[in-house]
Amino acid sequence: MQISEFILSPLLALIIGIFFLGLARKIMARIHWRYGPPITQPVIDIIRMFSQKAISHGSIFNFGLIFSLTGSIVVILFLPIGKMCPLSSGGLLVILYLMLLAPLGIALSSGEAANPNSSIGVSRKFLLALGYEVPFLLILLAVMAHYHTISLIEIVRIQANTGWSFGSLPLVLSGIAYFLILPAILGMRPFEISGAAQEISSGPKVEFGGKFLAFSTIQHALHEFIGISLFVNLFLGGWDLFGILEPISNTIWGIILGIIIFLIKMVIIFIIELFINAVFPRFRIEQAMKYLWKWPTLLSFIGLLIVVLFN
Repeated sequence: MQISEFILSPLLALIIGIFFLGLARKIMARIHWRYGPPITQPVIDIIRMFSQKAISHGSIFNFGLIFSLTGSIVVILFLPIGKMCPLSSGGLLVILYLMLLAPLGIALSSGEAANPNSSIGVSRKFLLALGYEVPFLLILLAVMAHYHTISLIEIVRIQANTGWSFGSLPLVLSGIAYFLILPAILGMRPFEISGAAQEISSGPKVEFGGKFLAFSTIQHALHEFIGISLFVNLFLGGWDLFGILEPISNTIWGIILGIIIFLIKMVIIFIIELFINAVFPRFRIEQAMKYLWKWPTLLSFIGLLIVVLFN
C-alpha cells in the first residue's frame, strides 16, 4: 500500500491539477459570456505540445524544468490526499522549504534562455514570493503553535476530533490571511504578475515550446494543487467532514469517501478564487508587495499573537 501511494499520490495530484486548469478556462469563459473550450482542453494541449518540435537553450535550460517538476512532486508526497500520504513523517517546515524549489527551477531555465521578458518575469516571481512568504510563514507558525506539532498528518487528525481550524477562534485570522495570499501563491489575478501576457509575453515561459511548455504546464497544474490542498489540510479538516468519517477512516470506503470529500473542498475553494480572478484587475508589482505586507501580514501576525497568548 505504501509503495502504491508513491505512484497514486502524484498521479492523482496531476489529474486534479490539470482538471483545475480546464475548469478555470471554462468558468472564466462563461463569466465572459463565452462558451469556452472543453474542460479536457489542457490534456489536448499537453499531448499536442509533446508532439511538437522543441528548441533547447542548453543543459541548464533542460535541468531547470526537471528540477522544478521534481520539487513539486516531492512536496506532493508530503501532502495528505484524503488518507494517502506517502511521506507522512515530514513536517510543515520541510514543505515550506521544498515549495521554493519549483520557482528556483523555472528561474534556472528562464535565465538560460536569456530573454529580457523571461528575466523580468523571474524577478517579478521572486519578488511576489518574497511578498507572500512572510505571512505564509507566520500562518504556519500559528498553526504549529496551536496544535503543538509540525506534522500535517497530525493537524488533520486533530481537526477530525475537534473541528476545522477555520472555525477555531485562535486560527480564524490565520485562515483569512491564508485565503488572502492564496491567489498570489497560485499566480492568479490580481497577482498575475510574473506571467502577464499583455506586458511581458508570459514572462518566464516566453522561450518555452514543445515538450518544455508541456512540462511547464504540468508543473503549473501541480503547483495549483499544492497551494489549494495545503489550505484544505490546514484549515478545512483535510479529508474528514466534521468527524463523520473518523469511525470508518481505515476502511476502503472510508479512504475513498475521504478522497472525494477532500476534492470537493478543493473545488469549492478553487471556484471562489476564480471569481476573484474574474473580478479584480492585475496589480503592479509594487501594489502587490504593499498589499501582501499590509493586510495578510498584519492578520497573520495578530493571529500568531492570539495563539501564543491565549492557547
